[in-house]
Amino acid sequence: MISKKWLQVAGVAGVVPFILTACGGNSDGGDGGDGGSELSGTIAIDGSSTVGPLSEVAAEMFMNENSGVQVSVAQSGTGGGFEKFCQGETDMNDASREIKDEEIAACEENEIAFESVQVANDALAIVVNPENPLECITVDQASQIWNEGSTVSTWGDVDGIDVGDLSGEDITLYGPGSSSGTFDYFTDAINGEEGVIRNDYTDIGEDDQAAVVGVEGDAGAMAYIPYSYFTEAGDAVKPLQIDAGDGCVEPTLENVQDGSYTPLGRGLFVYASDVALQEQAAVDFMNFYIENSDQITETAGYVPLTEEQKAAANEQIESLTS
Repeated sequence: MISKKWLQVAGVAGVVPFILTACGGNSDGGDGGDGGSELSGTIAIDGSSTVGPLSEVAAEMFMNENSGVQVSVAQSGTGGGFEKFCQGETDMNDASREIKDEEIAACEENEIAFESVQVANDALAIVVNPENPLECITVDQASQIWNEGSTVSTWGDVDGIDVGDLSGEDITLYGPGSSSGTFDYFTDAINGEEGVIRNDYTDIGEDDQAAVVGVEGDAGAMAYIPYSYFTEAGDAVKPLQIDAGDGCVEPTLENVQDGSYTPLGRGLFVYASDVALQEQAAVDFMNFYIENSDQITETAGYVPLTEEQKAAANEQIESLTS
């Protein structure tokens, strides 16, 4: 029984081939090969609400070319999705973070082997109301606001921040729930440990759009949301530049791809079970996902893979059938 994850797609120079063993998963694909009407089966995907829209676009495009395959995409959060995935209830899990040790242990306990591939890049942005004059925030200032035990209640309580007439305004905070990979990533990047956060913010669950609505309607509000949501929101919210010690950096496509938007730039992943990847429909779907990643990310409003990331992903998927 082999239970491991793929090497990260970005920056991987080589490929590690492996043997897929029969355990876990739900896929029942047929004997397809090159897609088209001969390919058949079902693929059940759950997980991240951030990655979900990407997988929905990929699924729709794939099914348009392969009418015999049914791909369903649900969104119960990265953590909630891994619970189902490691019970063998789904074939693939969308994830906005890497799988945790305890999730690996759960998969191993149920003899679920898995592999993962990066399908896009993403940026989390700390956003405020457009009336707020603030343009840039340091990691330390963000942590002062969001960390466990924070005593910050108004904008004037934050060290080194001058927002003029808003200084006495209450800071209303919006963020995702604890099952979200976005929650895990943000708390680790800003507060130094996954899950460590003040407990008096408005929990939006998996509904990032609720954070946009909340910040848009409150001059003192703040939230953290994925790239696709703040770009789609337009002028409704203002994404702040982030300063990790080397100056203020905007959350732009170019800055995310070149790695300068730190620490809030990240990869987005799809994890697939070993049984799913024994079916041609699942392997073809993953190939399709990467081969059409530019169109998929553009349609869904995400940051595309670099050419190097796509090449590495294709090599790793090819290794599945070697």
